[in-house]
Amino acid sequence: MKKQAIVTGGTRGIGKEICRQLLTQNFEVIFIGRDKATGAAVQEELQTSFPDSSVNYLYGDLGTIASCKKLATDIQGQADTIDLLINNAGIWPTELSTNSDGLEMAFMVNHLAPLILTKELLPNIQKAENSRIVNVNAGLYPKGKVSTEATPYGKDFHKIKTYCNTKLCNILATLEIADKLEGSGTTINALHPGVIKTGLGDFGGFMGLLLNFVKNFWKSPEQGAVAPVWLATAPELEGVNGKYYNEKKEEEITGQATEAGIRKDMWNKSLELAGMSWN
Repeated sequence: MKKQAIVTGGTRGIGKEICRQLLTQNFEVIFIGRDKATGAAVQEELQTSFPDSSVNYLYGDLGTIASCKKLATDIQGQADTIDLLINNAGIWPTELSTNSDGLEMAFMVNHLAPLILTKELLPNIQKAENSRIVNVNAGLYPKGKVSTEATPYGKDFHKIKTYCNTKLCNILATLEIADKLEGSGTTINALHPGVIKTGLGDFGGFMGLLLNFVKNFWKSPEQGAVAPVWLATAPELEGVNGKYYNEKKEEEITGQATEAGIRKDMWNKSLELAGMSWN
């Protein structure tokens, strides 16, 4: 029986290549994206390349609390048992933008959305033996410094630091969830996939031109998918829980992520914002 994988942000970049590489390993894949035309095209492309596999696109918006919960319900309608959840979708906004919940968009997409999906899908994930959750994070998270009063609402917004801050929030949640999952048969880990040439963090003006030039020397999305797929599938990582990897190298958690107080405060604040409890 084939294993079932869910991949967010699967219509382009690293996410699309993660789907492709999982299909080579005989997974059934449901990938999530908010551009329906692109999603349909990617599904057709992947299905043509892997005619004997099951690959499905599911529309999903990670931009609000309600839409994340709806997405979780939609996923459950297609996948009763989930062996693998890869929270890959992420954004790097260069201007402050808030959603209808009053939350800054990078905080919503990079942190709260993966938390909501993980929590809501956990009953399905725990039906599978040795199931795994992978959070695609970033090597910049140690640069982050967060506040429960400012970060969720963008009161500390900065076109560079906010990306670091929200990835730090994701690391904090990963560690907290790992503690709660310990010994359950389900694991959660995070990683930096490498410095990859994608559209993430594109700036306008001279800085944008310079960044686009530098990106020519960065790794391809195909290369960027290697470490997430390894973390999600490698037999030697069975049972490994609550770790952070820089590509395939385990690294010690550093920065504000080591502070138990902020970890607990951000956890409680995130659950409060999402209207959830963790039992």
